[in-house]
Amino acid sequence: MQTVDLQEMGLRGVNAALHAQADDTNQTAWTIENAKGAHAIACGLDAPIEVTVKGSTGYYCGGMNQQATIKIDGSAGPGTGENMMSGKIVIEGDASQYLGATAHGGMIVVKGNASSRCGISMKGVNIVVQGNIGHMSAFMGQSGNLVVCGDAGDALGDSCYEARFFVRGSVKSLGADCEKKEMRSEHLTLLQGLLDEAGIDADPKDFTRYGSARNLYNFDVDNAAAY
Repeated sequence: MQTVDLQEMGLRGVNAALHAQADDTNQTAWTIENAKGAHAIACGLDAPIEVTVKGSTGYYCGGMNQQATIKIDGSAGPGTGENMMSGKIVIEGDASQYLGATAHGGMIVVKGNASSRCGISMKGVNIVVQGNIGHMSAFMGQSGNLVVCGDAGDALGDSCYEARFFVRGSVKSLGADCEKKEMRSEHLTLLQGLLDEAGIDADPKDFTRYGSARNLYNFDVDNAAAY
């Protein structure tokens, strides 16, 4: 276990030490102390290491992540996991806005609530939120899965493509071209796998699936008012 103090090493020093790890490193477990809301912690990692951040984080923690597993022992600021490609991020507290924006892969787990625009323009990431999510979540969601064990705010899935949304609670409103979908056996199996991976005990049968109505894929003047 490698323990580093962010206040002593500074952000550049901590991130440089993490970036120096290769695929065959034997220094696989890292703890970052005294995060104190600093921005851009553990960004751009590309090695199968485990990083535990003690305390809450600021903007873009774990952004562009590949392979690494990042655990935040606190809440996370805006843009956590932005454009991540693989790996896993676990947030023990709440997540601020645009969690996992444009993320292409991997999994993000939020033990608390997520704010507005959760999963905006998601491109393959799996996001599991144990609490609620805010408005405009998964706007222009292209692929991947958003699982919400609580409630969803206004305009869920607005202008979405092929991303899937599973919500156990209520949805305040659906966005343009997003509709309720049938929950078939393959979706129950998929959802159970996501819940298991996230470590959340919930029954997939309690969830409702939402996704694209596929009316706005191509411009049609008859649908102009919906764009």
